[in-house]
Amino acid sequence: MIDIDWSVLGLGTLAGAMAGVLFFAGLALGMHLALRSASPTPVLLLSSVLRIAALMSIGWLVAQSGPVALTGFVLTFLAVRFAAITIARRPAETEVSRWN
Repeated sequence: MIDIDWSVLGLGTLAGAMAGVLFFAGLALGMHLALRSASPTPVLLLSSVLRIAALMSIGWLVAQSGPVALTGFVLTFLAVRFAAITIARRPAETEVSRWN
């Protein structure tokens, strides 16, 4: 039987949740700034480079703790991603009331 160190899994899970929230908060901020900018391409490029570098760095640090921590990190990041997409796809309140 595989021996799972639950504290390491919890640490990876916590890191994945924090990384996911920061990643998608950075995405929201980058989109907000880009939509208000005269030239959105540099803003979006800088935002994506910073977010990807931060995510890869955190993932590398978590991977140093072993595969169990990395598994918790990845699964929790995917759960946060799913939640962010679900929240973003919800129609606005004014849009819903217009059709009812």
